[in-house]
Amino acid sequence: MTTAFSEGKKHDFKLFKESGQGIVQTITCLADSGYQGMTKIHKNSQTPKKKSKHHPLTKEEKAANRALAKARIYGEHVIGKLKIFRILKERYRNRRKQFGLRFNLIASIYNLSLGLK
Repeated sequence: MTTAFSEGKKHDFKLFKESGQGIVQTITCLADSGYQGMTKIHKNSQTPKKKSKHHPLTKEEKAANRALAKARIYGEHVIGKLKIFRILKERYRNRRKQFGLRFNLIASIYNLSLGLK
């Protein structure tokens, strides 16, 4: 699996669309509300319903959002663990060419620690 990065600030969904990485269609993609429109790119994806001023959410939609959040929390915990290494949390001040390599090494270390538990 490859990882996409950009120079400067760029929203994750925009980077995902521009990178052309894609996700295998058999995999279910659980995304947050920042990825509205993901179903146009990946049919097997789920994003929470958003309420608007004139269209509040029904109880069923709220329950579906809560169930999606419960499924997504494991991915959010992984992101939190990667932020411990500060490569995602703070400004990266080293060589840009090394960022992808270092990020993938940190992710590999985390994956290895999961296997040791």
